[in-house]
Amino acid sequence: MQRLPRHIAIIMDGNGRWAKEKGEDRLFGHLHGVESVRNIVEGCAELGIQNLTLYAFSTENWDRPEYEVSGLMELLVDTIHKEVPTLNKNNIRLHVIGAMDMLPEAAKKELNDALEETAVNTGLNLIMALSYSSRWEITNAVNGIAKAVKEGLLQPKDITQETLRQYLTTSQFPDPELMIRTSGEYRISNFLLYQLAYAELYFTSTLWPDFRKENLYEAILDYQGRERRFGKTGEQIKKEESTNS
Repeated sequence: MQRLPRHIAIIMDGNGRWAKEKGEDRLFGHLHGVESVRNIVEGCAELGIQNLTLYAFSTENWDRPEYEVSGLMELLVDTIHKEVPTLNKNNIRLHVIGAMDMLPEAAKKELNDALEETAVNTGLNLIMALSYSSRWEITNAVNGIAKAVKEGLLQPKDITQETLRQYLTTSQFPDPELMIRTSGEYRISNFLLYQLAYAELYFTSTLWPDFRKENLYEAILDYQGRERRFGKTGEQIKKEESTNS
């Protein structure tokens, strides 16, 4: 319990394939994926994980069939509306990163209400990546920096890695230490490209609707078995750990 990641990021993949295996529509898979979200959020809160980011909908997902996109948006609105009391009961604060202006008005309203209603909670930060892609985020950050330079608020020579970090949508959170992707795909899919620079990557063939707390524990145990060196040698890390203990 002393070696838990402060921030876990998850690419929730496999809803469509799960539904197809059962002879059902893709939306059936997304609906059951909500159960997994509920279970994993609960598991992270129970463990005392501070931050959990879920990749719920990418900017590229807008190109999916119209019926699926509209169905997903309806599911999003309905789910958020139902889950806010549970979030408050468990002291969970909701955050959203992504191009929210692309969302339908009903989804934006439900999200804004949920953000406001959970704002005082001090437990787990549940960060939903909605209408998000990392290239969108980095482009957005560069535009913000360019604007600050143009207005004389920032000098080009003063731009550092920390400057860029402050303009990212995740500026108030630590970088993820563990990234989990379900469904057997070995890609990051335009997700937190800058923030995942030193994250441990964990891939599982389990499809998202089947992913439960036990799968989460397995991923965390795998993470705890790895040596995080950040470019240093294993000997340096061991020396630092013995000095700090």
